[in-house]
Amino acid sequence: MVTTHNLGFPRIGAKRELKFALESYWKSQSSRDELKAVGAQLRERHWKDQSRLDLVPAGDFAFYDQVLDMSFTLGNLPERVRGFHGDALDNAFRVARGRSSENAGEHAACCGGVAAGEMTKWFDTNYHYIVPEFDAATQFTLDTSRLVEQLGEARALGVNAKPVIIGPVTYLWLGKAKDDSDKLALLPRLLPVYGALLDHFAALGIEWVQIDEPALVTELDARWRDAFNTAYDALSARRVRLLLATYFGPLQENLELACKLPVDGLHIDAINARDEASAAVSLLPDTSVLSVGAINGRNIWKTDLNAALDWLEPLHASLGNRLWIAPSCSLLHTPVDLASETKLDAEIKSWLAFALQKLDELNVLARALNEGRACVADALAHNVAAIERRRASSRVHNPAVKAALANIDAALGQRASAYEARAKKQAALLALPAWPTTTIGSFPQTSEIRHARSQFKSGQLDEAAYHAAMEREITRAVKEQEALGLDVLVHGEAERNDMVEYFGERLDGYAFSEFGWVQSYGSRCVKPPILFGDISRPKPMTVEWTRFAQAQTTKPMKGMLTGPVTILNWSFVRDDQPRSVSCQQLALAIREEVLDLEQAGVRVIQIDEAALREGLPLRRAQWREYLRWAVEAFRIAANGVRDETQIHTHMCYSEFNDIIASIADMDADVITIETSRSDMELLDAFDDFKYPNQIGPGVYDIHSPNIPSETHIVALMKRAAERIPAERLWVNPDCGLKTRQWDEVIPALRNMVAAAHALRASA
Repeated sequence: MVTTHNLGFPRIGAKRELKFALESYWKSQSSRDELKAVGAQLRERHWKDQSRLDLVPAGDFAFYDQVLDMSFTLGNLPERVRGFHGDALDNAFRVARGRSSENAGEHAACCGGVAAGEMTKWFDTNYHYIVPEFDAATQFTLDTSRLVEQLGEARALGVNAKPVIIGPVTYLWLGKAKDDSDKLALLPRLLPVYGALLDHFAALGIEWVQIDEPALVTELDARWRDAFNTAYDALSARRVRLLLATYFGPLQENLELACKLPVDGLHIDAINARDEASAAVSLLPDTSVLSVGAINGRNIWKTDLNAALDWLEPLHASLGNRLWIAPSCSLLHTPVDLASETKLDAEIKSWLAFALQKLDELNVLARALNEGRACVADALAHNVAAIERRRASSRVHNPAVKAALANIDAALGQRASAYEARAKKQAALLALPAWPTTTIGSFPQTSEIRHARSQFKSGQLDEAAYHAAMEREITRAVKEQEALGLDVLVHGEAERNDMVEYFGERLDGYAFSEFGWVQSYGSRCVKPPILFGDISRPKPMTVEWTRFAQAQTTKPMKGMLTGPVTILNWSFVRDDQPRSVSCQQLALAIREEVLDLEQAGVRVIQIDEAALREGLPLRRAQWREYLRWAVEAFRIAANGVRDETQIHTHMCYSEFNDIIASIADMDADVITIETSRSDMELLDAFDDFKYPNQIGPGVYDIHSPNIPSETHIVALMKRAAERIPAERLWVNPDCGLKTRQWDEVIPALRNMVAAAHALRASA
């Protein structure tokens, strides 16, 4: 019989219950016990939702981040929080966001908070994790309390739980040494703690443990490959069975290594590496199980079940009971339940599967393998009908869009003049001071904004009243910026629900869910639009709001757009054509908007590409092709403007030192980046690469409630000026301000502007 299991489940709740509980606690509007109760309720519900599986994950639930939880399990706390005693959850929040609840015991007396941990992308997803911190003196001590608590809850519910932990090599690989030490040298200190953890599981009567090692799908040098052998040889005396899980890509040259590690089973992402599943059959020991990720854990399209059975049945014939099936990766990256979508277009809905529906698909596959296809004939027939309807739908294919793509040539991506000539014209037109100040785009999404949007969507507020409400909020944002003394203003994006969804709603080829939320980090959830067909722009999307904002001030007003690569990477993307083709379609649509903004008199236009690096393939051998079409898409969108129009772009929370040349190839006049959490580390790229254009290294960590001081900002900018000529530096936050409150934003920006004045005075 085939064994069914899952690698992880969405933890935010179908209605974002965890988000609201977290934010209530952080504001001291609810107690720690109330927050923990919500967590327990969600875990119980999710285990019951997965109870049809043979093995259910436990320990995949986290109040903020699973990597941060693993750091606490391993006793690897940054030194700056080791002195805080009390509840471990509050200490985790201090690492994640700089502080916990305003009334969280000992920390309540700590007025300034602590530096939040660095946050970066989880492999090539839009999930962010808190980066483990190491130094030469790092020691590890086991804390099993979180896992024991969750396993006890699962056992009380009769759940056949499989603990999920991050493996030792991937844990080190994900982290960052805060000094010049070699983090891999910490492996001998780390392995005894892992051994003790596995012994603890054995004492609890656990049979299987899922140990995640997704670093195996990346290119590893000989030392890291050897580390896997060292680690699992050291753990070979364990009394539990290990399922080593890989996902997000093929193993390639690491396949034989993974198959020969002394573990009891291997999970392969068969969505990205189907051929490797077949190859593993002959490489694995006869006693090992092979788990294949047969359902896409990262996208929302229905699985072609008959096609999946065509390649699963031979595996089953070879392996028998040693075949396990699962989604390709944790379902953390998908919404919870399609059944909640009562307003989604019925035809498009019939093409989709969210987390719960993916588990249904998994069970259909298991029954077909165990009992034959005839026993699930009706389910397979419905699946075939849905797959065929989507394939043939005229809503998916637009001949006019395909004709426009055929007319793309290299000239579309070229500015009329080189940067040096453009910069002189822009400086004369904009007349900005040295160290110019701006923000990244959004301002706080207040309760008034959310209330007006909710009323408008429900029909309680007509369009004229909604527009008037948004104009009031835009006017407020402009006046606040003028009072602060910012140099280049933004309209604040009051009318935008999300930087991608807003544009998707105004483009043909997109559909939208009502509850299709996925976690980005902590309490931050996004609802990716569903890119199901060819993309076109029926009419201008932002011109009216930007023109209104510019009328409120004599200072330059930035037009704010999301770039084609970010819209692509932050959408659920169609899987029936190359991603590069969809990106070109988006680029042509955004280009039309850029030209309309310029025609309306907007002289500064920001095209955010926050997710450019996120789309990088995990293997460097594939980077060149991705960067070729991604940079080309940005240039098509941005470079049709006159020399006098200043193009900005923004990137945040990802390492991009190794693609800095491609970022320069985008030829944006100004780039703004995140550098505050990394303490300007991202500027290391400029030691060897002379970035040709202007740059704004973010000095204000907007994901923490802490207020940066003027002195701190001045110090950061002086550090930046050691690598980049001061005349090419801007002063700005590291990201948009929509998640913050006005009482946090105003003092932080006041300090930022004061820092710019101090820098000008000291020049």
